[in-house]
Amino acid sequence: MKITLLGTGDAAGTPVIGCKCRTCMAAHKGGKSRRTRCAVLVESDHGSVLVDTGPDLRWQMLKSGIGRVDGVIWTHGHYDHFAGFAEFHRVQYNVDVYGLKETLDYIIDYLQFLRPRKHYVPMYESFELIGLEFTLFKVVHPPVENPVGVIIRDGNRKVVITGDTQREIPKRSMDLINEPDLLIADAIVPPTVEVKKHMNTAEAMDLAGAIGAKEVVFTHLSHFFKPHEEAIKEYPLAYDGMVFEL
Repeated sequence: MKITLLGTGDAAGTPVIGCKCRTCMAAHKGGKSRRTRCAVLVESDHGSVLVDTGPDLRWQMLKSGIGRVDGVIWTHGHYDHFAGFAEFHRVQYNVDVYGLKETLDYIIDYLQFLRPRKHYVPMYESFELIGLEFTLFKVVHPPVENPVGVIIRDGNRKVVITGDTQREIPKRSMDLINEPDLLIADAIVPPTVEVKKHMNTAEAMDLAGAIGAKEVVFTHLSHFFKPHEEAIKEYPLAYDGMVFEL
């Protein structure tokens, strides 16, 4: 199993339009401070799946060399997690898409011209794609009613993607995500910045400890961090194109 973090930024991305902060100025020059919006590429010997399809998907796929995918999983219906699916126009029709019924129906109302094939997936019930086992678990991301994270299993290897969430993840989900080999955690800001709908870095690290994660990396990152090469000395921040092979 290979995991590539195609996009590690928050809804605005970094640089933020019009912002002159140190991190945005560093991002204008390129490098790891530049962060596009959310997408995770999951690959096996049997194919590839995207978890979320942020607005920057076209460039992400060109950069990663991926021309087609075998499926898409959506965690929730926020623009920065699905709008890039439109970039499949004239590239790939009838893509198999997976998620909760309310999530798929909401997103596909906007993207129906691509004629995706809907696969409604109940919470907490595992399904197989590209030879891997996927499970959706409930998280907390108001005002979304049923946002989910994603568990990926390959034999005895386990990856947890929290999706967008607050720290108060339900107990049933906590029991299910226990002891992952890799935790990819929403951590939008450092603890000095107030946030309501997401975890900050302290909360994400607390989650990693609570579930016994062997390795943790923070994603969905805002420009409120210092430039990447400075911030990485304090926090395990992801960057666009980061790869994990399990």
